[in-house]
Amino acid sequence: MNYQLFGTRTGLRVSELALGTSTFGTGTGYGADPAEARRIWQGYVAAGGNFIDTADAYHQGEAERLVGQLMGSDRGDFVLTSKYSRTDNPTATLAQLGNHRKAMTQAVEASLRRLGTDYLDLYLVHLPDSVTPVAEIARGFDELTRAGKILYGGFSNFPAWRVAAAATLAELRGWVPVAGIQVEFSLAQRTAERELLPMAEGLGLGVMGYSPLGGGVLTGKYRQGQTGRATLLGAPTQSSHLDAVLDVLLAIAQEVEATPGQVATAWALTRGVVPIIGARTRQQVDEQLGAAALLLRPEQLQRLAAASAVPPGYPHELLAGQHNLLTGNRADRVSWPTRPVA
Repeated sequence: MNYQLFGTRTGLRVSELALGTSTFGTGTGYGADPAEARRIWQGYVAAGGNFIDTADAYHQGEAERLVGQLMGSDRGDFVLTSKYSRTDNPTATLAQLGNHRKAMTQAVEASLRRLGTDYLDLYLVHLPDSVTPVAEIARGFDELTRAGKILYGGFSNFPAWRVAAAATLAELRGWVPVAGIQVEFSLAQRTAERELLPMAEGLGLGVMGYSPLGGGVLTGKYRQGQTGRATLLGAPTQSSHLDAVLDVLLAIAQEVEATPGQVATAWALTRGVVPIIGARTRQQVDEQLGAAALLLRPEQLQRLAAASAVPPGYPHELLAGQHNLLTGNRADRVSWPTRPVA
């Protein structure tokens, strides 16, 4: 497996595929038992993976406990990410929930205990509570960093404008920089390309993309009448858009002699995102790891991009093709930047 820098605001080197551990545990009825979680872990580590994603809410804390046991004395070999906002307690009081610094402080201490470590490499706020200012969150990350509890902070499932505000405030006030974001991203869900991915690239943030298989939709198994995470959660598994994506995905998988899931993950790898691969069995993780060695031709990437495209929306549609207007018809004589300008 190859490695890359996590954004440009850190020198942190992470494997090109991250291991998601939302399936580690059986506390909520769907996941891998400890023995199977160990086999998944061993397969990922043997392939060279070092980027681990977990959260306090996964299986009510069981996922963090399993990750801690599996790391053991090799803790320093891994880039460990966890998240807060929901806690491990399904009946948590209001004081424990949300994004505020009290919740953050309590949550990080509990996560460190479950994980059996002194610090987290990357700590993310799991999802917005709609009331806590991002200035409070960014200041909390700075305090935890100075206390040695975390090395970097970031945001998961937040709108781009709020992440940008937090990153700017942190820079202006001399706090630890916001390091990255986590978003849902796949051939079945590309709306992050409208604002979140350009924002991350412009500000130098690393990006982790969860559900690269669209909850299993992009494996094609639901077309065969199988069940899985998407059906258990009641998520849509069929639509005219998904059918069009699957038609192209299945055709390309046959062309390259790979599985649809491997093709979907290999495509995500070309979009500046670190896909978070999740698995309930060792066989599933071994299959997904094969995506790292899969090279798709430019023509195949273009077919996938065309089939899965989503409308960019306003103001992007308005601004498309305006270079000539704003350069007095001299757009072809301007050297344009290779990355978005913040």
